[in-house]
Amino acid sequence: MKAIYYENYGGPEVLKYGEMPEPKVGPDSVLIEVAAASVNPVDWKITAGYLDQVLYSKFPIIPGWDAAGTVVTTGPAVRGIKEGDEVYGYVRLDFVHPGTFAEKIAAPARTVALKPKNLSFTEAACVPLAGLTAYQGLVEALAVRKGETVFISGGAGGVGTFAIQIAKALGLKVIASASPHNHDFISSLGAEAVTYGNSLIDEIKAKAPSGIDGFFDLSGGPDGHKPVELLKDQSRVASITDTTVQQYGGKYLFVRPSVEDLNALTRLIEEGKVRPIVTESFPLSNAADAFSSNMSGHTRGKIAIVMK
Repeated sequence: MKAIYYENYGGPEVLKYGEMPEPKVGPDSVLIEVAAASVNPVDWKITAGYLDQVLYSKFPIIPGWDAAGTVVTTGPAVRGIKEGDEVYGYVRLDFVHPGTFAEKIAAPARTVALKPKNLSFTEAACVPLAGLTAYQGLVEALAVRKGETVFISGGAGGVGTFAIQIAKALGLKVIASASPHNHDFISSLGAEAVTYGNSLIDEIKAKAPSGIDGFFDLSGGPDGHKPVELLKDQSRVASITDTTVQQYGGKYLFVRPSVEDLNALTRLIEEGKVRPIVTESFPLSNAADAFSSNMSGHTRGKIAIVMK
């Protein structure tokens, strides 16, 4: 099968396009003919070796954790998924080796769910990792409730665009930060926009004079800790970038595969309350260009990888 792979850590230049062995299908796995995948910052961070101290890796590595496609074969222990089903998933294993930037992937059944009927494969592939991060951050880590006010930093990115929409669907008032040129964009998703920088706290205060109920940190950086002072309860902060939020009683979030949560996202998508924002699409052979685009740090929404 055709795949993107690399044999040593590095930048986009280490990515190769060529033949790789087809994956083995375990008893509790499904073989998926991949139609599309998507790029997440974690993909190029793993490729660069930044996560080598916490994740076991076996070279050659096929990158990618997001996938959407059609089930070709199921393992004998699989229930609820059958050959021919259109599925999508956050296919993260316990080590780094066989990823989704390939024509086929053997995915544990615990990582995939039926694809939303109203999405194309390309759109669906851009949901799992970012969508699950947003959902688990809001629903589990912050335990948000209808009528509350939440501040989301980095509202224009992959996770941020999902977080804004999910928060609105849950009945929250949403304040989100972004660069000025993205204000209209995140406002169209349902957020009240504020700007990074020295005026951030004053801008949030103007929109939430009595404080905020939750803070979802997606961007870290020098502004990362500032909004904590506006929380009514300092423990209600969750971050995907900064483990030190635990010193406030907050939670560090590393998204986990969950069929139940994927199904919850599917319901929101099929109800028209959430949609993936796909701003770029690259063929599999040009995955290095997709990495470079995502590494620029200015991605609005998501970048897709299509197999054909």
